[in-house]
Amino acid sequence: MTAFILVAGAHTGGWVWREVAAGLREAGARAYEVTLSGVDGGGGAAGPGVDLETHIEELVRLIDRVEERDVVLVGHCYGIHPVRGAADRRSERISRIVNVDVGIPEDGDPALKLVPDQTNRERVLSLAQEDSAGTLPAPAVEEWQRWGSVAGLPAEVLARLTEQAVPQPLPTLTQPLRLSGAVAELPTTGVLCTANGSSIAVVEAMVGLGDPAFRRLADPGVTFFELDTGHWPMLSAPRELVDVLFRAVAGKGHRVAAVREQPTHLRPFLMDVEERPRERTGRVDLHLPDADGPRPAVVFVHGGPVPAGARPTPRDWPAFVGYAQYAASLGAVGVTVDHRLHELTAYARAADDIAEAIELVRADPRVDGDRVGLWFLSAGGLLAADWLAAPPSWLRCVAASYPILAPLPGWGLADSRFRPVAAVRGAGRLPIVLTRVGLERPEIAVTVEEFVSAAADCGAALEVIDVPLGHHGFETIDPTDASRDAVRRAMRSVLGHLGAGTD
Repeated sequence: MTAFILVAGAHTGGWVWREVAAGLREAGARAYEVTLSGVDGGGGAAGPGVDLETHIEELVRLIDRVEERDVVLVGHCYGIHPVRGAADRRSERISRIVNVDVGIPEDGDPALKLVPDQTNRERVLSLAQEDSAGTLPAPAVEEWQRWGSVAGLPAEVLARLTEQAVPQPLPTLTQPLRLSGAVAELPTTGVLCTANGSSIAVVEAMVGLGDPAFRRLADPGVTFFELDTGHWPMLSAPRELVDVLFRAVAGKGHRVAAVREQPTHLRPFLMDVEERPRERTGRVDLHLPDADGPRPAVVFVHGGPVPAGARPTPRDWPAFVGYAQYAASLGAVGVTVDHRLHELTAYARAADDIAEAIELVRADPRVDGDRVGLWFLSAGGLLAADWLAAPPSWLRCVAASYPILAPLPGWGLADSRFRPVAAVRGAGRLPIVLTRVGLERPEIAVTVEEFVSAAADCGAALEVIDVPLGHHGFETIDPTDASRDAVRRAMRSVLGHLGAGTD
């Protein structure tokens, strides 16, 4: 018989697993729904000394009492931290760890590191400065979205979640997790909730970047499942989660292939482009046309997050080099930038990097500083918001290719300034060229359609170029005539708005 130990996230306890536990027992398994100390509804007091180590020791004691041979630890949100800590100390007893819509913390990581919402992080740090042993108040009904998508939760379930939630001891969120390394050898399954912005495609893209931090996700013992729901599948899709848990124990699930061949983002650009000189200054590359006098410029903005350790960096990726060289071959200065969007919390830093790069470009005597276009790709699309909300006079065009145009659930940016869907209201008659791919990931496609609708409502000057059979990143994935035609149309439209000669 398999024993499932179910550990809930912040502010909640074993009660959130009630339906999942019942389903596991009906199918012949043993289930233990864990409520950790400090979140047991005891009047909101954390109690003396309740921290992450307290919760790890509680799980260790429970594992020691479990008689079943196969023990599966299931952690949701914060719960994965005590789960991994306990598994590290009792690795010989654990047959598998299941991460429910949460990343994999490593040695030295506090739980706060995996909290996506910057406002939540800052609130925790502020409260910890006032009283390091205090508590984080339970969320109000409208605040749950900051912890993850509430998609799939009926109103009455969300109300019950709010009613039963309790304050979370701050030390459980701020104390670093300490691991010996034993846990790294255990089979692991990730349950990715697509309505919260995570998916197998996202995992594969991160592994493809080649950063060592993500290599373990391609280990043979790591599997993945997707659930089409929000961040609380034990409440929104309990039957589906039960099925996934049993399939995980059976060793099933999607395995991410290790990158043995050229990853998609390093494949050749879909067009042969005339080679032009390239100059590098700091994080900025200028691809120069064969032309006299100041020329208009197009600044290409990559997406991400791109881990700081990824090599080569985006400005050397074939797609960005190809776009910049293509612009230069048609008489404009093509600009690529390595901005520092290394994690989701770094959008403000990346925006500063882009603004600094634009100042450098406009000050170059070979550039006509009054004729500049900005071209955003993928998750870089969120960085378009500032420029759409209040376009400067020198900005002649904004382009976006397969962009993300509203923060995805679980990204912690819901109330941030990086919302092109809302910012487009300030664009006026600024030309906007949008390249839309027909085979886009659903969670991204929704944001594109919201943007198109918002642009129509406010009368924005939006041109849409469709690539019906194109994928996200089609310039190195789909080298078809239709894809090449879309790139040509988009480039000529952008350069036309800049007044560049394109013959």
